[in-house]
Amino acid sequence: MAEIKYDIKETIGILSENSKGWTKELNLISWNDREPKYDLRDWAPEHEKMGKGLTLSLDELKELKKLIDKMSL
Repeated sequence: MAEIKYDIKETIGILSENSKGWTKELNLISWNDREPKYDLRDWAPEHEKMGKGLTLSLDELKELKKLIDKMSL
């Protein structure tokens, strides 16, 4: 399996941290030297390992924000 390259361009924020130190983060990441996208996933300390996640373009992130804003929390 080919190695996945990633470059965290900007850390937007941490949503949570579990007892093992893994954090759920929203970051702006370039995957395999491509255009950076917004990325939500779990990361091990020091970002040496990652869980499955979700990547969104800026337009998709804006649409998600609209949906969240409509929710009554």
